[in-house]
Amino acid sequence: MNRRYRKTIIAGNWKMNKTPTEAKTLIEDMKQQLDKDVYKYCELVLCVPFTDIQAAIKAARGSKIAIGAQNMHFEKSGAFTGEISADMLKEMGVKYVIIGHSERRQYFNETDVDCNKKIKVAIAAGLRPILCCGESLEEREQNVTMEVVRKQIKIALRDVPAEDIKKVVIAYEPIWAIGTGKTATAEQAGEVCSAIRDCLRELYGARAARAITVQYGGSMNAKNAEELLAQPDVDGGLIGGASLKAPDFVAIANASRQ
Repeated sequence: MNRRYRKTIIAGNWKMNKTPTEAKTLIEDMKQQLDKDVYKYCELVLCVPFTDIQAAIKAARGSKIAIGAQNMHFEKSGAFTGEISADMLKEMGVKYVIIGHSERRQYFNETDVDCNKKIKVAIAAGLRPILCCGESLEEREQNVTMEVVRKQIKIALRDVPAEDIKKVVIAYEPIWAIGTGKTATAEQAGEVCSAIRDCLRELYGARAARAITVQYGGSMNAKNAEELLAQPDVDGGLIGGASLKAPDFVAIANASRQ
């Protein structure tokens, strides 16, 4: 982390878990267990299912926990049954939205071009997009990780102007480490996050690149968070399973105090 230049952001991705009642209970547990001074070190975000957003925002009142969404459509409105627009999220009080998670790409055929459309619409609506990128196990074994990640970022950020790039958060999530219990070593995570910043530097210049938060996702947990966050270019985490347990999520937040 380098808090001199950029925010440390610890974000939970609940995926398709928790009813509104369960969301309320979990957030209340988190609020009780979080020390007030943790907000000096990091920003906390919970990206919850759409059906939980209203309950989550209400439960988070009195804290500095921001609520995010896990997806959105790139059209403002229209005949898109089952989809949610950026304006709908913004009016509910959502602050962040995850874009291009590997599960969206794998199961719902989302592309880098789709991500590009969504990012621009999210920014225009006043949301902060968390852009996910990462390689498969096969791509890592073929030693093309950097090429894959650079391609994802360049396409997803196409025509995003320099004045808006500081609103974007990048989350490096190696696909082979999501939900598998496998985790990239701190050195592997740091290496790719550094390469992401190099790519951003090429696109937007050194000053803009050093101000962008680059998270690590992929089985970050209470045990490995401190080591991962010690890497200079790892500015937080996009947390899956560990964000569904109050003590684990709080422990990860506490690891940002270093």
